[in-house]
Amino acid sequence: MECTMDFDSLRNAGSAVGSAAVIVMDETTCIPHAVLRMAEFYNHESCGKCTPCREGTFWMVRLLRRICAGDGTPADVDRLLGVAQTIGFGPPNITLCALGDAATSPITGGVRHFREEFEYHVRHGRCPTGEREAVEARG
Repeated sequence: MECTMDFDSLRNAGSAVGSAAVIVMDETTCIPHAVLRMAEFYNHESCGKCTPCREGTFWMVRLLRRICAGDGTPADVDRLLGVAQTIGFGPPNITLCALGDAATSPITGGVRHFREEFEYHVRHGRCPTGEREAVEARG
């Protein structure tokens, strides 16, 4: 199968190049933990000037940490997606810069394509890859 990584091909596949950064993961990667790391980055980088980004990135990290630590509830996955969709797909110009919109992409994409991994953490109270200790250490 041939794969091209141009803007149109990725858009047609339901993705985007964004800043043209690419992260490659293998099948052993815990997607909720990878999404948590990305959310932590965006939360750290938020300047805090606009409420949706400041509060939204904080709450996305908080929900992801709870899910990844095995303490999440079934409603947390939908709540996480709701926060991301409010920031990323809310009224036009809801954030002052593109960081708020960019912060939502790992969340919406992760849940859309790997929802079963998020739900596994909630149902079983643990990560199948043993990543829980890493979350608790950062926590």
